[in-house]
Amino acid sequence: MPTELTHESTLRELATDQGVLRYHEAGDGPPLLMLHGSGPGVTGWRNFRGNLARFAEHFRCLVLEFPGFGVSDPTDEHPMAAASGAVVRFLDGLGLEQVDVIGNSMGGIVGTQTALAHPERVRRLVTIGGIGRNIFSPGPGEGIKLLMEFTDDPTREGLIRWLHSMVFNPKVVTEELIEERWQQATDPDTLAAARRMYSTAAMTANFKAQARSPEPPYWAMLHKLRAETLITWGRDDRVSPVDMALIPMRTIPNVQVNIFPNCGHWVMIEQKAAWESAVLAFLTRKDQA
Repeated sequence: MPTELTHESTLRELATDQGVLRYHEAGDGPPLLMLHGSGPGVTGWRNFRGNLARFAEHFRCLVLEFPGFGVSDPTDEHPMAAASGAVVRFLDGLGLEQVDVIGNSMGGIVGTQTALAHPERVRRLVTIGGIGRNIFSPGPGEGIKLLMEFTDDPTREGLIRWLHSMVFNPKVVTEELIEERWQQATDPDTLAAARRMYSTAAMTANFKAQARSPEPPYWAMLHKLRAETLITWGRDDRVSPVDMALIPMRTIPNVQVNIFPNCGHWVMIEQKAAWESAVLAFLTRKDQA
């Protein structure tokens, strides 16, 4: 297969009863579902385009675009709620009974929630930052506060401040990255969906709702997770500080943790080669007898 996979050559569409889900597909082999994070201008393609060729050598890679981020058709639901439903609709639509999952940040939470609700459908789970909850560090973290500021008042300068909080190496934040994120983040529909998640008003309401809810948060249910799990994290993450990994590390029954140095929130980008090697070793390991 070609080592250079383009946006156009990999883009696919799946019609569902709640609109079209768009995704990128590459490679042959066991199905590997890749779930993107949140934030201004995010897409699944932008999260995983640099990793796709390597994983496509071993898997049928499926990079799902969540509703509410400007690629798949939006729904009336909160984007976080829509994402979990979209995963199940996507798997059903493609006739996939079981997959491995890689989830970045919000995608890791969605993947974890899917594995908890439908344990038979997720064999192995890889998360990139994001899951768990702060233990020693204050919350929300620096990157989330900058995300809220941008969502309330979307300026190019605010976007650049947020992008720099996502990485350890500032050279990752190129003019090309800034421009493509700016174009996507300021699309009216995408910005409206972002404000349902990350505006100050939405975040405040969400914190209050969580405090009143009789339902336990997903991180309190991790002891029920049956999927073999690999947690990957950047040591220098300023969005979801690495102490968030402590509860998942202690409570998920079958879990290992890889922490990468000199690395922020985007481990799959900043520590690309090391991260890919660790994840492929985990996903391709033979099942223990």
